[in-house]
Amino acid sequence: MSAEDAVLIDNIGELVTNDPTHGDGPHGVIADAALFVRDGIVAWAGRRADIPQGTDGARVDAGGGTVLPGFVDSHAHLVFAGDRAPEFAARMSGSPYAAGGIRTTVAATRSAPDDVLRARLGELVAEALRSGTTTIECKSGYGLTVADEVRSLRLAAEVTDELTFLGAHVVPEEYSGRADDYVALVVGEMLDACAPYAKWIDVFCDRGAFDGEQAREILRAGVARGLVPRVHANQLQTGDGVQVAVEFDAASADHVSHLTGSDIEALAASRTVATLLPGAEFSTRAAYPDARRLLDAGVTVALATDCNPGSSFTTSMPFCVAIAVRDMGMTPREAVWSATEGGAKALRREDVGHLRVGARADLLLLGAPSAVHLAYRPGVDLVSGVWRSGQRVHVGSAR
Repeated sequence: MSAEDAVLIDNIGELVTNDPTHGDGPHGVIADAALFVRDGIVAWAGRRADIPQGTDGARVDAGGGTVLPGFVDSHAHLVFAGDRAPEFAARMSGSPYAAGGIRTTVAATRSAPDDVLRARLGELVAEALRSGTTTIECKSGYGLTVADEVRSLRLAAEVTDELTFLGAHVVPEEYSGRADDYVALVVGEMLDACAPYAKWIDVFCDRGAFDGEQAREILRAGVARGLVPRVHANQLQTGDGVQVAVEFDAASADHVSHLTGSDIEALAASRTVATLLPGAEFSTRAAYPDARRLLDAGVTVALATDCNPGSSFTTSMPFCVAIAVRDMGMTPREAVWSATEGGAKALRREDVGHLRVGARADLLLLGAPSAVHLAYRPGVDLVSGVWRSGQRVHVGSAR
């Protein structure tokens, strides 16, 4: 075994495994810990006093810092061009957010060459990695023509396997007043061209986008082509989005800022994850979703960035964790779980989001004595190292 194949991360002040059978409490926290990685997989995790024989290889001194699973960002829009800072400034002056602003980005994205889109995409993925994101989902949805939606997915495939076809983001300008004609394009020629690139199909079921029946038609067509549903649901008002998501056994219902009691009951009785996107509420000055109400009802909750140029231009999962703790009723431990294991469940992944033996060795090292510091020290870069599949891919300056 070479040093490149194995690494022992030692002197960990707090190790968050997300395995309740392998540490204290429901989040599997181990104090004074070590973690051994071999061939890109977690081979052992436990107390330093119990480090087994056969852990030869490179050694990393964590300096009493915190190790936790890499963040799993299960909702992001990374293929786009243009800038919507003026729109943000207008909102901060009192203008309301409306989904129609998406069309501004559509126009810029359509006119941008591949190298411009690829450069922005690469910058955002690298930025996310530096803050600890090791798995990221990426949606199309800023092309809204057959060729541009295919192009978006083709470029996104260069950086992630978690690809979502979101041709049903909004009705583009050229189809104004002809929403049903656009739906016919989405479920026909566009889906035929995009399905080979995608794993997921998504639809924005809300005011200013698509209604419940249109969403059902789109998801039904996607399922017929082997894609798994996700839904932008109930961001702007109560409506059909959550019920449609549960009806189609969607992997996630995302945003869910406006919920009825029956919506929560439906989510709790399903395996659909409620993915909360606090960056969007921060950027639009909307009311934050009530995570406490969801958690207390037994709903599985994930946190994601919703990185996009219009309503949540951030790649920082630590930022989302801090907001969830401060303004959404989550404890620090719950927020970290939702940003790691919760995101993995929203992507129906079992190999990431935790540090059980056999997991992919995606993890980050914080220069802080506990994961609570992600919320306790908001806005501070605490990441001193990031590993993907056992390879260190970022060395930070935090101590």
